[in-house]
Amino acid sequence: MPDGKSGCPINLTAELLGDRWSLVVLRDVMFGGHRHFRELLTNSIEGIASNILASRLSKLVDAGLLSRHDDPSHRQKIDYRLTEAAIELVPVMAQLGAWGSRWLPTSPELSIRAELLAAGGPDMWQRFMDELRATHLEGHPQRADGVLAELALAYERAAAKADRPR
Repeated sequence: MPDGKSGCPINLTAELLGDRWSLVVLRDVMFGGHRHFRELLTNSIEGIASNILASRLSKLVDAGLLSRHDDPSHRQKIDYRLTEAAIELVPVMAQLGAWGSRWLPTSPELSIRAELLAAGGPDMWQRFMDELRATHLEGHPQRADGVLAELALAYERAAAKADRPR
């Protein structure tokens, strides 16, 4: 246990993930499929600054939630992958999303994934974690018929519906 720390697991987890950006970066890797710095930066709907993103990626790597790998397609590109510790946050992320959808003024297109994960429950979370293990830990390509594809399709449909004139 680090000096000056209580040893309380909730406190230690809050210290690790409780800043404004860490969970958002993990969300974008986990649910957005973004694995490179530029993808994370340009696809951030919250508009994370490049220096903050670099800092959070470094923090998450140091904490053992992300791993860094050279991308064989480009020698200056880094591939960020979820570790087992981050993959095991799927139920927490699902519950955070469900709580936010219930109690906060969210938009339909941005809450649809949380609603589907809540409805799918632990079985869906386990399938998603298995899918993430296959892509992030074992290097398999993303499944076209997996949970992530299902969540992405639901988001696209909700976003298209939100863009339609009423």
